[in-house]
Amino acid sequence: MSQQTGSVRVVVVGGGYAGVMAANRLTKRDDVAVTLINARPTFVERIRLHQRVAGSNDAVVDYREVLADGVRLVVGSAERIDAGERRVHLAGGGAVGYDYLVYAVGSHSAVPRVPGAAEHAYPVASLEESDRLRPALDAAGPTASVAVVGAGPSGIEVATELAEQGRAVTLVAGEVLGPYLHARGRRVVADRLAALGVTVLEGAGATVTEVTADAARLADGRCLPSAITIWTAGFAVPDLAARSGLTVDAAGRLLTDETLTSVDDDRIVAAGDSAAPSDLPFRMSCQAAGQLGGIAANTVLARLAGREPAPAAVGFLGQCLSLGRTAGMFQFARRNDDPVGVYLGGRLGARMGSWLKELVCWSTVKQLVWEARWPGIVSFPVWITDHRRRAAQVAERVQAPAMAGPAA
Repeated sequence: MSQQTGSVRVVVVGGGYAGVMAANRLTKRDDVAVTLINARPTFVERIRLHQRVAGSNDAVVDYREVLADGVRLVVGSAERIDAGERRVHLAGGGAVGYDYLVYAVGSHSAVPRVPGAAEHAYPVASLEESDRLRPALDAAGPTASVAVVGAGPSGIEVATELAEQGRAVTLVAGEVLGPYLHARGRRVVADRLAALGVTVLEGAGATVTEVTADAARLADGRCLPSAITIWTAGFAVPDLAARSGLTVDAAGRLLTDETLTSVDDDRIVAAGDSAAPSDLPFRMSCQAAGQLGGIAANTVLARLAGREPAPAAVGFLGQCLSLGRTAGMFQFARRNDDPVGVYLGGRLGARMGSWLKELVCWSTVKQLVWEARWPGIVSFPVWITDHRRRAAQVAERVQAPAMAGPAA
């Protein structure tokens, strides 16, 4: 992260997987000065936060390891984007000017609407939330009952990590455990949870209706004793775009065309969880974020070169889950993210699944390191992208009601 000399100023707001990938790729041109604005001074490996909670990994990396030397890091929170003046105003005062902006603010825990959850439950989607939970678990003691609400990847990984330490864990799954998994993959996860002693509650009545300091009440009337309730049910995006008067989708993501360019301003490009291309956002995941970060940078670079940017083409390979430190599973999927009945896990593949999950975590950071050293080197094979699916969705969207308008 050295002194900048470029004549074209590109500001990247958000230093997660998408933002760092975009910032590094933008250094491909010597005449581009890249500034990354991020609230924290360190890169957070979000897919390892369940390990931070359990104390098996700190889930942070020094930005000097993953950012290209030419990227200037500004530690601060973006308060507002002034698209007219092309400036990002910071919460602590001051502003950063830009010629192009990459909007990569990511996502965070959704504010729970269940009574008592905001006061008594512990979300784990950010570094600060994980650090709030860890001492609470320690204070409660190793025999205290723990309820994990939500059976997505975060809920399953937190539940297995804590159960492996001998804690009494109940996973409140809602209608079905791991709804994004194929039935075969779901059985693998259920078997592992049972082996670790995790009680899984699922079905029509297995939704939380109230959280107190020592219990969680369910829709079917059951009262689940819980010294610590961990909330992993749902994600939301920051409201920076909406507060800045930019057009967003119903969830607050920045609305873009297929090149990830804002429908309001061709100098603003989005990437990661906070992007809604054609109002058809990809699943929130580091798998999509890395690809979208590279695509967003490519869009900016194409415009600087006088070329028409290419449409976004993102492909999924599957879902990798950690099931504690000694087991894991990989659920294969079609390119459009639909799960198939092929997985790596079970009695024979659990250890390999754990190794594969670790490889995914390691390689995700390494991709950023490689992109920092050799901008443009990280690419995804053409065969994993799903051009027909995106084209079909866009065609369908054209016939649908008009897109969401600017925020009030």
